[in-house]
Amino acid sequence: MGTNLKDLIVKKEVDFDFLKNKKLMVDAHNVLYQFLTTIRQRDGSLLMDSKGRVTSHLTGLFNRTLKLMQKGIQVGFVFDGKPPSLKDKERERRKGLKMEAEVKYKEAAEKKDVDEMKKYAARTTRLTKEMIDEAKELIKALGLPIVQAPSEGESQAAYIVNKGDAFAAVSQDYDSLLSGAQRLVRNLTVSERKKLPNRLAYEVVKPEMIELAENLNNLGIDNDQLIVIGMLVGTDYNIGGVKGIGPKNALKLVKQYGSDFDKLFEEVKWNDFFDYEWTEVFYLIKKMPTTDDYELRWKDMDPDKVISVLCDEHDFSKGRIETSLGKMNKEKEKHKQKGLGEWF
Repeated sequence: MGTNLKDLIVKKEVDFDFLKNKKLMVDAHNVLYQFLTTIRQRDGSLLMDSKGRVTSHLTGLFNRTLKLMQKGIQVGFVFDGKPPSLKDKERERRKGLKMEAEVKYKEAAEKKDVDEMKKYAARTTRLTKEMIDEAKELIKALGLPIVQAPSEGESQAAYIVNKGDAFAAVSQDYDSLLSGAQRLVRNLTVSERKKLPNRLAYEVVKPEMIELAENLNNLGIDNDQLIVIGMLVGTDYNIGGVKGIGPKNALKLVKQYGSDFDKLFEEVKWNDFFDYEWTEVFYLIKKMPTTDDYELRWKDMDPDKVISVLCDEHDFSKGRIETSLGKMNKEKEKHKQKGLGEWF
């Protein structure tokens, strides 16, 4: 779901030259869900190989990642670990929505309404363990680092950035800011377009960067107060937030009550909406488990392994994959000739 901070946050448009040679930590589950939602056939069905296995996530992962690498951007991927127990309700909510969408999809299929089929099919998206394992295998073949988070990937990515081991976290969700990520990059798509939610349409987008310190200064709050704003409007751990409170009203409240969060949550009647204390959500976000057990090493790509994963295992066109890898090698040689050295 993510936290709705859109109306409060100041963003700055950046280009790929700015991101060149910078290390970016991608929230892997976030981006894989994007691919599964958007990369589909006209009737909404997922791309599949001859054995009926989904390949939409691999198509998106390969094409986008390779283009970013061609632009000299060093991407690493952070995968979710065990979700917090407070997220169970959100997972159940999403499961319910998927089941409803599946019913609507079948009804649209019976009517042969292709537009409706595509709309509802996108809402049935599921990321399975098999898909995650396949994605990891491809990422390793591309020579890129993988970090396994003990819990939420966005919190681990924020931790890596704040340690100075990477420049920014990459996610479409603003939750990374609640996790304290000093820099967040959104819209990291070379195609420069993004699917509009619940619509069969796209909008033109440019990569944008959000700096946490700049935004906290602009809003006149600290990171703890930003977490509280997120809780008031709703997070994955308290779905829907406090009824009737939007981002701007939430900002007004935290400024009014300062650091007296007990009084604030008593005033907005938190306990009328949730059967657990506000402190459970606050400290879960603030102290989400992270780990130092990771290694960020960008290695040479293994073209044979890439072809094995995509072509031998999943029926991708060997000619197309070899052509894409050839373009990658040409870009690499071009950078060498310019004296820029290796960047992955």
